[in-house]
Amino acid sequence: MAETRSVLRGDPRLEKLRWSRRLSLTSRILFVNVLPLVLLGGGVLYLDSYRKQLLDERFKLALVEAQITAEALAGATPQRQEALLIQIGKEQRLRIRVYGPDGNLESDSFQLAPPSFDLPEPAEVDQTDFALQMDRWFDRVVGAPALPDYRQPEYDRADEWPELVRAREESLTQIVLRDAPDGTHVINAAAPVGLDGDTLLITRNPVDITQSVREARTTVAMIVLLFLLVSTLLSFFLAQTIVRPLRELVQAAVRVRQGRDRQVEVPRLPDRRDEIGMLARAVSDMTAALRHRIDAVESFAADVAHEIKNPLASLRSATESLGKVEDPQLRAQLIEIATHDVRRIDRLVTEISDASRIDAEMSRTEFEQVDMAELLRHTIASREERGENEGRKVAISLTGEGHVVPGVGIRLERIIENLLDNAVSFSPADGTIDAQLVRREGRVILTICDEGPGIPEEKREKVFHRFHSDRPESEDFGNHSGLGLAIGRTIADAHDGTLHVEGRADGRTGACFVLDLPAAAR
Repeated sequence: MAETRSVLRGDPRLEKLRWSRRLSLTSRILFVNVLPLVLLGGGVLYLDSYRKQLLDERFKLALVEAQITAEALAGATPQRQEALLIQIGKEQRLRIRVYGPDGNLESDSFQLAPPSFDLPEPAEVDQTDFALQMDRWFDRVVGAPALPDYRQPEYDRADEWPELVRAREESLTQIVLRDAPDGTHVINAAAPVGLDGDTLLITRNPVDITQSVREARTTVAMIVLLFLLVSTLLSFFLAQTIVRPLRELVQAAVRVRQGRDRQVEVPRLPDRRDEIGMLARAVSDMTAALRHRIDAVESFAADVAHEIKNPLASLRSATESLGKVEDPQLRAQLIEIATHDVRRIDRLVTEISDASRIDAEMSRTEFEQVDMAELLRHTIASREERGENEGRKVAISLTGEGHVVPGVGIRLERIIENLLDNAVSFSPADGTIDAQLVRREGRVILTICDEGPGIPEEKREKVFHRFHSDRPESEDFGNHSGLGLAIGRTIADAHDGTLHVEGRADGRTGACFVLDLPAAAR
């Protein structure tokens, strides 16, 4: 109850939100939630391509360095070779080793001069280091192939390095990428030196590549976190664009349900083109339809009470007078009046029962294919057998082919019966009723015309009102309930059709009732 009272009081913070009203909620939600993932995926792919590009450049550099160094060392004296190893190793931050034909290490720049870089031993590296864990996670995400670990052999010989073995066998420069214990890369380039069987091994530790990639990864992570924050804020904002209009709808729905304000307007949110706007307009239309139905029921109930009250009053008067009247002729008249009123009440109750359940019945009934030409012939023939046309001739005219409509045969027959009843009432005793059935432009149109006085244009809509009765003077009072045409229009509406009245097209006096229904697909 507290929540209901709060809703009824309204939320003073409710206001119009103007963000992307023409986008569907699905599009907004997908955009807000997918954007950070797209950025993260794009960043991962960028970092992977960035690292590969850097490594490709270093591979090319290592290839050139190995070939140039091998050419420089070929034919040089041992003293000159040592000087070159020291100079190149220091300037290029390399470790350069030369192995003899027997595979033994002959020269090492790290032994001739202080090392230009230092690789830690595996035991010295903290395997829980965040940067190292991020490197491994990144490699798993991009599916990078596992690299062999860089290990310094206990006895440094040429056959301990597979790249040196291949360089000796193929006489071509070989390049291998390995992982150092600290997560950085190690590039080994092996090349033959001259023709005497010596081989060269150049080792580079490109720490700058790992640092560059980690810095780029940090930048991407910051961007993704920023967009996650923005996405979270946008999600809250998006929730408000959903929740606040829904609260308005709830507020209006509660007022409508409780009947606090009969004129309360359900917000239609016409400037929203998303699902919330569609819901608001659907609820508004539903509320209007319910109000119309309630008003119709209340009006119908009042009309029913009024229509039944008259014959009941007449019946009561007749039955009360029977005990006081001695004259047999007068008693017979009173009995006839009472009998007439009973029949009138019975007719009213039957018609009222049909009118009240027709809507609900039609909403549950499945349509079938109904041949209107056959139905019209059958209805007219049955009326002739029962003598209900009272001597009037009914002329049938068919135009076109395939007068089949989707519908309920017994209900469509009811419309034809009501229209023929009405035509018989207003046509002269020797008159002709014209029944024309036409198929035109995907519609089946039934027109029933009488030869009566016709209906003025300003009164043509009123004849379809419930309990409207404007009968010929020659007809006995109370023979019609005034519900026939109203029931006919209700049935026509349930079939997605129309029922209206117009004047005769041939210029003669009379009224034409037109039943227009959608034709079934051929």
